[in-house]
Amino acid sequence: MNAGKSTALLQVAHNYEERGHRVRIFTARLDDRFGRGFVTSRLGPQREVEQFEADTDFIALMGDNPAIACILVDEAQFLSKQQVQQLHELAHLRNLPAICYGLRTDFQGELFPGSATLLALADEMDEMKTICDCGRKATMNMRVDAHNRKVTEGAQVEIGGNARYRSVCGRCFRQG
Repeated sequence: MNAGKSTALLQVAHNYEERGHRVRIFTARLDDRFGRGFVTSRLGPQREVEQFEADTDFIALMGDNPAIACILVDEAQFLSKQQVQQLHELAHLRNLPAICYGLRTDFQGELFPGSATLLALADEMDEMKTICDCGRKATMNMRVDAHNRKVTEGAQVEIGGNARYRSVCGRCFRQG
């Protein structure tokens, strides 16, 4: 959270398109923080994109379209294991790069299923860094309640921005 993933995705899309290449950009339908179907940077830039759901078949969506140069996925932690495998297949058997941006773990420090499969199959990973309030590198996402107290139980997925989550270091995550 708050590391600039969506900003980086929008920049990559711009770079491809500036050179005359077409990209397809996806975000999770369930993420409605800025309206459905948008990749939005906290810095302001926003772009309408396609949405994926649990049953989205990326191989079927891509078909045999050689005009697409790259697939970009925001909120990739919400991909299913099968969808990550499909993106891996597109990258390796159709030479179609798939660049995914998302969180590694949830508010309890557990891997999201999509993130786990991405970690297993990714050819390359770049960690985007942000800092904790204490100044250390933030590596965890802490869910907080209306009084800014750590929440330790609940559904793995609860959509929310800075009002519900804080990017924290391991020490602040453990101290709560």
